[in-house]
Amino acid sequence: MTLLSLAISSIILLAIISDVVGAPQGYTSSARQFISLTRKTQPSRNISEWAEYAKNLRDATITKYSSQLSQKRGTGENLMVNQGIDTNFYGSLAVGTPPYPFAVILDTGSSDMWVSSSACQSTCAGTGNFDPAKSSTFKNMSKSFSVTYEKGYAAGTVGQDVVQMAGFTISDQTFGVVTTTTANFLQNPVTGIFGLAWQSLAASGAMPFWQALASNGQWNQPLMAFQLTRFLNDSRAGELEPGGSFTMGYTNESLYTGTIDYQDIPNGQASYWLQQITSMTVQGESISLPSGSASYAAIDTGTTLVAGPAASIAAIYAQIPGSQPGTGSWEGFYSYPCNTAVVVEISFGGPNWSISPGDFAFTSIGPTSDECYGAFYAIPTSGASGTPSWILGDTFLKNVYSVFRYDPPSVGFAALSEIALEMNGLAGGIPSATLGANSAMFTLEPSAAPPTRTSSAVAIVISAFFATLFSFVQA
Repeated sequence: MTLLSLAISSIILLAIISDVVGAPQGYTSSARQFISLTRKTQPSRNISEWAEYAKNLRDATITKYSSQLSQKRGTGENLMVNQGIDTNFYGSLAVGTPPYPFAVILDTGSSDMWVSSSACQSTCAGTGNFDPAKSSTFKNMSKSFSVTYEKGYAAGTVGQDVVQMAGFTISDQTFGVVTTTTANFLQNPVTGIFGLAWQSLAASGAMPFWQALASNGQWNQPLMAFQLTRFLNDSRAGELEPGGSFTMGYTNESLYTGTIDYQDIPNGQASYWLQQITSMTVQGESISLPSGSASYAAIDTGTTLVAGPAASIAAIYAQIPGSQPGTGSWEGFYSYPCNTAVVVEISFGGPNWSISPGDFAFTSIGPTSDECYGAFYAIPTSGASGTPSWILGDTFLKNVYSVFRYDPPSVGFAALSEIALEMNGLAGGIPSATLGANSAMFTLEPSAAPPTRTSSAVAIVISAFFATLFSFVQA
C-alpha cells in the first residue's frame, strides 16, 4: 500500500466515526512531539511480599538521595533507582545507526542515560539489549560506568551514539553501556534509565539529552511535561497499560485546565527539580514544616511514592485516627484504617494541590483488608548540601499536570483536564516504539467487559493516530 493510499484509507475510516468522536486534532511539528508512556501496574502479593516490596522502595529512595551532590566520579558512577515491575512509567527512544528502539524509565530524579548491552547475557536476558557492533556510529569512550543500588548494581562502559526521541536527534549523546547487572535487575521490556534532571547531577559529566536540546534552542518552548495515568487498585489492570503523555518543547493543552503555576527552583539550584513545600494539610489540618532548604522537595517521576523527614511524616499520620508506625520491613511506613479517606494538600507558594485518597492508600493488608499502609514514608536526611528532604514521586504526580522548564529553571503544575482524568483505568493497547519523527500511538483493545469510553477519550487516540500518520508521510 502506498503512502497516499494509506492516508486516504485512514481518513475515510476516521470520517465514518467522526460523528461520534468529533474532529481529530492536528499533528505536531518536529519541534512539538509527544510520546506515550506505559505504566507497569501492581501484581497480586501476599502480606510478606508487600512488606518486602515496601522495604525495597524505602531503601532504594534512601540510596538514590544519600550521596554528596558535589562529588564527581571520574569512573562515571551514579546512584539510580529501578522502582520495580509495577510502578514504573517508561517511554521509548532509539539508539544507533540504523536506529533500534529501547524502553527506558523516564526519571526526572537523575541525569544519566544507560542501556543494557548485548554483552550483558544471563543477568540482562530478555530486555532487548543494545549491540554496539551493529551501530555504524557508535563510539567507545574507553571509560568505566557503574551504578550502585541498595541491593544490586549495573556496570559497563561509557559510549557515544545517535539517540532519537519523539522526533529529536542528538548525534553524539553520551550514555552508559551496561554489561553486567544483578540478576533480574531489569524486567522486560525495560532496558535502561533515561535521566531528565540537570547536568550537575550526571556522574559522567555528560549533558542530558533534554538539556542539550533546550540549551541549543531545539524546542519551541524550553520545557517538557508529564501526564501520568492511574491504574492503582484497578482489578482489571493488566501487566502493561497506557501510562500517559511525555512532551518535549510544548505543553498539551488538552490534558490540563486553567493556568500552569510555575515556581522557580530555589536559589537557581539546577540539580534536582527542586521545589520548596510552603504548606501542607492533612484532613484539613496544617502540618508544621521547617523553613528554607529543610522543606525542599525533589519532583521525581522515577520514584513511586512520597518520602520525607521522619518528624514530618509522623505529624502527617498524627492527623489520621488509628494510624500506627510500621515495624520490620514496614519501618518508616504507617498503617491506618482503610475506611478512612485521607486527603493531603501541598503548596509550593501557589495553589494547593490535592493527592487523592486512592493514591495515598499504598496497599491494604490483613485477612479482611481493613488495614492500609500509606504512600508517605520516612527516610533519614543525610544533611548533604543540596540533598532534598522530600521526594515527591508518582503518588503526587498522578494528580497534576507537571511541567519542567529550562529557562527560567522552574517547575509548574496545573489541574488535569477531563480528557486526562478519563485515561485513568482506561484499558488500551501498549504504545508502539518512538523512532525518529514517528510519534508513538496506542489503540484501544476490546475486552470481555470493556470500560465506558467517552468521545473525548477516543478522540485522544484519533489525534495520536493522525500525528503518527502525518509524521510517517512526512518522513
